[in-house]
Amino acid sequence: MTFDAPSRTESPPEDAVKSHGESNEPIDPKASEGQAENVSPTTESAAPADEVIGVRTGMFGVSGTGDTSGYGRLVRTVALPGGSAPPYGGYFDDLVADLHAALGVRFREAIEKIVVFRGELTLHVHREHLLVVAKTLRDNAALRFELCLGVSGAHYPEETGRELHAVYHLNSITHNRRVRVEVSVPDNDPRLPSLYPVYPTTDWHERETYDFFGILFDGHPSLTRIAMPDDWRGHPQRKDYPLGGIPVEYKGARIPPPDERRAYS
Repeated sequence: MTFDAPSRTESPPEDAVKSHGESNEPIDPKASEGQAENVSPTTESAAPADEVIGVRTGMFGVSGTGDTSGYGRLVRTVALPGGSAPPYGGYFDDLVADLHAALGVRFREAIEKIVVFRGELTLHVHREHLLVVAKTLRDNAALRFELCLGVSGAHYPEETGRELHAVYHLNSITHNRRVRVEVSVPDNDPRLPSLYPVYPTTDWHERETYDFFGILFDGHPSLTRIAMPDDWRGHPQRKDYPLGGIPVEYKGARIPPPDERRAYS
C-alpha cells in the first residue's frame, strides 16, 4: 500500500539545509546582524501581560488556621488576562469593528478592554453602558446576538474596587458566533442593570447570580433567592464565605398553600 505525500511538505532546498548546521564555514556576525535587520515584523500581536491582582499562599488560600496539608509554603500570584491588542484573529476583528461602527463615539466610553484568551473574545463593559451594548449586540444586523446563554458570577476579593464580576455568554444564531460580555462592580456597590428587558432568558440566571454572589440586578421583575432559603445569610459562592462549621437547621418548616406562595413574576 502506498500513500501520497501530503501537500506543503516538500523538502527544503539543499542550500537551506546546509545553512542550518551542515556547513563547516564560520559564521560572519555582521552578516547575521544584517539579516536580522531585514526581517519584517510578524503580523501577530504580542501576548497581553497578565494583570496581577494579588498573591495566594498555601494550597487553598486559607489563612488564620494551622497548616496541616504540607503546602503552606506555596506562594503564587493571582492574575487575570490583560487587554489584547488587535488583530484578534478569526471573526473577532470583524465583530469588534462592527460593534465600533454601531456604537460610534460611545465605543471608547462603553468598552473598558478587550481580551482574547483561550480562543474566546471577551468585551469588558462599564456597567452604566451595559444595556446599550447589549441592545446593540442583539439588534445590529452585522452582529445579531439573539440569545443570551446564561449569566454567571465571579468573586475576586483581591481586585480592589471591582471585586464582583458578572459574565454573560451571548450567541449569534444568524452568524454562528459567540462572545463573552463581562462587567465588574465594587463590593460596596454591587449593582448592575438587569438584562431581562433585552434578554428575558436571563431571568432565573440573574436570580442565581444574586443568590450565590450578592450582585443586585436593578430592574429585575423578581430578584429573589432561587436555591438558598429566603432567610439565608450570605452568598455561598463568594471567596469570603466560610468553608464550614455553619450550623444548618430547618425547624418549623412550613409550605404555604399555592395561593399564599411567593410570586416570581
